[in-house]
Amino acid sequence: MTGEPPPTTVPTGIPALEAATPAPRTELPELLLITGMSGAGRTRAGAVLEDLGWYVVDNLPAQLLPQLAGMMTHGPGGVQRLAAIVDVRGREFFADLNAVVDTLRTAGITFRTLFLDASDQVLVQRFEAVRRPHPLQGDGRILDGIARERRVLASIRERADVAIDTTELNVHELARAVRLAVTGGDEDRLRINVLSFGFKYGIPLDADHVVDVRFLANPYWVTELRHLTGRDEPVRDYVLGLEGAQTFVERYADMLEPVLAGYVHEDKRYATLAVGCTGGKHRSVALSERLAELLRDRGHRVVVSHRDLGRE
Repeated sequence: MTGEPPPTTVPTGIPALEAATPAPRTELPELLLITGMSGAGRTRAGAVLEDLGWYVVDNLPAQLLPQLAGMMTHGPGGVQRLAAIVDVRGREFFADLNAVVDTLRTAGITFRTLFLDASDQVLVQRFEAVRRPHPLQGDGRILDGIARERRVLASIRERADVAIDTTELNVHELARAVRLAVTGGDEDRLRINVLSFGFKYGIPLDADHVVDVRFLANPYWVTELRHLTGRDEPVRDYVLGLEGAQTFVERYADMLEPVLAGYVHEDKRYATLAVGCTGGKHRSVALSERLAELLRDRGHRVVVSHRDLGRE
């Protein structure tokens, strides 16, 4: 379309991602319009954005976009990042999308458009796999519905800021492409929770990895350390000074690297690493803090929590 800048290219390592490097993240509210071909992955894209903390509205009539944008706020407590999935399921409402987009621009509302596409062959396969008709198919074939939809979406496709071709992407690759297109990769890191616990209170149910540090001498039996915790320097120095303690935690961090990389590749966004001793007060606490330090030094996003620290 004349006067509209074409989508630019972002290096992703995923050939199917065609479009734009997103604008740098700011403190201003963000509005994202998600549209594209039916069966190309709009629902999955919405789920990815929800995981990133966006407020997502699905199957919204285009005429309601200005009112939806009015929900957004610059201050805390309101909607800061809002994504609206708008597509041909809205039928006659969708026909006004171009006019509504122009209205948003005239009103000075900043937004971006993410367009999802796929080849006709793959779209047919996806509709046949779920045994559902195309929304514009009517009494015709699936291909007839796809052809009608392409005509309806042609102008929107030309005006899109970001376009992702999902033909060759599985669900995990699509998720990575959406995150990269929207956030520039800022939020693509695995979130790691290093959790200390006491075995006598049970193994954490949500642990992805459990490591037992009861092979180390227990500071509980040292009178001057008993009332302290692994957060206190005397206990920390005692535990990390035990033979094999430093070597163990350093090699454990090394061992975790391919595991954590695999989690990211398989689109796992959170991981809980549980470190256990008898009561969850001394050894596990000290080693959890040290493990978190090592992982942060390697560039990981890590938080530490101590489940049983306050127990008697």
